[in-house]
Amino acid sequence: MNSIETIREFLGWCTLINIGLLILSSILIIAIRRTASRIHGKMFNLDEKYLSQAYFQYLGQYKIAIIVFNIVPYFALKIMG
Repeated sequence: MNSIETIREFLGWCTLINIGLLILSSILIIAIRRTASRIHGKMFNLDEKYLSQAYFQYLGQYKIAIIVFNIVPYFALKIMG
C-alpha cells in the first residue's frame, strides 16, 4: 500500500499546498502589514520594527522547511523510483 509512488504523490501534494500557503502568507503580510503589525504589537507588546523582521524570518524559515521536508524527499523518491 505504501509504495514509493504513493509516498511521492503525497509529498508532491504537500509541496503544492505548502507553497500555496507560503504565497498566501506573503501576499497577506504585504497587503495588511500595517494592520497586522498594530494588532500583533498590541497583543505581544512588540515594536513594529521588530515585527517586520519577525515576519521576514517566519517566511524564510517556512520556505526552508518546505524545501527540507517536502521538495528534497520528493526528488529523492523520484530518483529512486
